[in-house]
Amino acid sequence: MITLTKSAATKIEALRAEKATPEQLLRIFVEPGGCSGFEYGMSFDEKKPDDRTLEDQGVSFLVDPTSFDYLDGSVVDFDDGLSGKGFEVKNPNASSTCGCGRSFN
Repeated sequence: MITLTKSAATKIEALRAEKATPEQLLRIFVEPGGCSGFEYGMSFDEKKPDDRTLEDQGVSFLVDPTSFDYLDGSVVDFDDGLSGKGFEVKNPNASSTCGCGRSFN
């Protein structure tokens, strides 16, 4: 399972209303790159046949099967305070992370 904090859910819904079409949901994914080997990504996209549709805090979102394996158990947070990082993934499966918070191994 992947969970969203209340602040992440609120920001996702605001961004969806502003940037997405009615058919699109937020996609959370992992791809090769970043300074630690893999990096997190998010974009609005339509559901693909093998996607999982998950829901938390009343927000539905998409995850492909490969990304789900890396992200299972993660918590997605959003921080917009003075030193806020934006979206941050707290991933218990990461053996190491980069200081940027967007890259892991």
